[in-house]
This record gives sequence, structure tokens and C-alpha cells, in this order.
Amino acid sequence: MKIFNNSLRILTIVGLLASSCSDGDKQAAEPVKDQPLSVSKNSAPFTQSYDLLLSSYYSLKDAFFASDSAKVNLAASQLLINADSLKVNEIQGDSSGVIKETAGTFTSTIHSSAEALQKESSLEEKRKEFDVITDALWSLTRTVKYDGSKVYYSFCPMAFNSKGAYWLNNSSKIENPYFGEEMPDCGSVEDSVDYSHH
Repeated sequence: MKIFNNSLRILTIVGLLASSCSDGDKQAAEPVKDQPLSVSKNSAPFTQSYDLLLSSYYSLKDAFFASDSAKVNLAASQLLINADSLKVNEIQGDSSGVIKETAGTFTSTIHSSAEALQKESSLEEKRKEFDVITDALWSLTRTVKYDGSKVYYSFCPMAFNSKGAYWLNNSSKIENPYFGEEMPDCGSVEDSVDYSHH
């Protein structure tokens, strides 16, 4: 009877190991996809509000590329609205609240620079505020791990008397917002983030 019980125990253990191995294969295949989503995936409302924020920024960048002051002001007012409407409270995986607080700081910088930009009369002064907005939005994008689409970070070495300045884009195409048609393709992509694949 003892031998039978031991044999049964061994068969049960072997059976459990075999099933856990095959389950393990399934689990190994699935959580690799799902795990990052549960850790860093932002909520749909947050991502939609971030899409709007980026879209209005890209419109602003395009208006600067076209050197069109009226379009610049219009895009800046939309950017201001979308910065204020960003659903910061929907940021997930932030138990300490530090990410939300940091995001709030960046959105208020975007808001105040978009307001200041509208008050400036010259395109050159407006572009200085655009540079501040770009820095804040790039930092914000990385802080919240925006995962809606790839964001490119391009650099113009000649902007502001060769101090250089950055801008964001939704493609790797160079359309320099600091010089517009004077030097449309001056610059290069320096970096990019794409959290959608993480």
C-alpha cells in the first residue's frame, strides 16, 4: 500500500509539474504582452486628452513653420485649452502622486507660455515661448510615458543665434519651426519616444 501511495504521489507531482510547465508556457507568452500594459498603460481618457494636447502642439509647430502669426495665435489658444483639459487624475501607476504633481507643473508651464506667446507681437518672441513649451511637453511626454504614438524630438542648431532649440513632431520629417521657409530642413531628429511598444 505504501508503494502504491508513493507511486500515486509521484504521478501526481509529475502530473502537476507537467501541467504547470505547459501553463507556464502559456503564461510566459501572454504576460509578456499584458504585464507592461498593466504597469504603465495609461487610461483611454488620459491618452485621448494627451492626443489632443499633442495635436494642438503639432498645429502650433506647423503654424510656425508657415511663419503665420494668426495661425500661431489660434493654435496657441487651442494648446492652452488642451493643456488645461489634460486628464492628469487619470494617470495610472502613480501611488505616490509624484507623477501627477510633476505633470501638473509641466502643464502649467505650457499654459503660461501659450498665454505669453499670444501676447508677443513678433514671431521671434513667439518662437522663444514655443521653445519653452517644447521643453515642457517633451519632459511631460516622458514623465507620463505617453503611449498613444511615437514622438520625435528634433533639433535646430542655428535657432536663437546658434544657441539651438528643439521641437516635437509626429514624423521624422524635418520642417523647422524656428526658421520656416528660410531654412525649412535645417535640423535633425535627436531622439524619439515610443511607449506604445513597451
